[in-house]
Amino acid sequence: MFINAIASYLPEQVVTNAYFQELNGLTDEWIVERTGIRERRKASSEENTHTMALEAAKKITESLPYDISEVDLIVGATYTPHDNIFTLGHALQHALNISEIPVVTISSACSSLLNAIEIVQGYFAMNKASKALVVVSEHNTAYNNEDDTKAGHLWGDGAAVLSISKEKAGEQNWEIKDLITGGAANVGKASEGVTLKPLHRGLIMPYGKDVFINACTYMPKVSKQVMEKNRLTVEDISFVIPHQANYRITKNVAGTLGVPDEKMISNIHYLGNTGCAGCAIAMDENKGKFEKGNKIIVTVFGGGYSYGAMLVEI
Repeated sequence: MFINAIASYLPEQVVTNAYFQELNGLTDEWIVERTGIRERRKASSEENTHTMALEAAKKITESLPYDISEVDLIVGATYTPHDNIFTLGHALQHALNISEIPVVTISSACSSLLNAIEIVQGYFAMNKASKALVVVSEHNTAYNNEDDTKAGHLWGDGAAVLSISKEKAGEQNWEIKDLITGGAANVGKASEGVTLKPLHRGLIMPYGKDVFINACTYMPKVSKQVMEKNRLTVEDISFVIPHQANYRITKNVAGTLGVPDEKMISNIHYLGNTGCAGCAIAMDENKGKFEKGNKIIVTVFGGGYSYGAMLVEI
């Protein structure tokens, strides 16, 4: 499989830590020390999970190496849906006016990007598709409880779209060499560590320490599994893009893997936790620095718990 185009979208509104100091007394220093976050993006009242995704899709259609009508699979991924019936994937199909193709939308919390790509892998393997769009979009601020002093300051909004083909297409062909995902719902406080119950308090993280511990366990563990499976060492890896949850987690994962800071890609400082869209946004933001032959590990961890790692060769 090959990633042959990628695009992202971020809302214009920037929310700095000063907002939370005024709201609930959390200082900039306190938030930065514990999370690394200085600011995040917030969707406007006219924006939602669908509209942000469609803005990213508009950008990607400009760089697709084939006509949009050739897309024969759309996979959406979000845990912050705008509509549970007219799903993210179907909203993209409607906007692009592509008829009678498989369209699914999935959620495995912040791991959804890699699970969406894994679904594409399955369709390709069964010869049911050959050109797919994966769309990831999170409207965290629509669900967030800002008064929650444990996690209300973490969340940001954003979206990204990747075009993935079974065979090489066009000039950009980042090969997806391997992909491993898994669930860890029977570990720790997986069922209550971080939850989003729309009929209750929204997006909260009552057991952040347990989430932290397991994220720091599973992301390096599955990254090592991918490297070992492909007979690679840390020295062979050019960059690591971890889920953008907390910069302390990023530093911990880097230490466990033995990866120097300059190889760790992060956008959490200015975007906050953008959920399953975070790694895809980071891939788009940094595509100018990637060089042919670079090997990149994308590793994720989501509430529930879920985890995964993907090896991409530029």
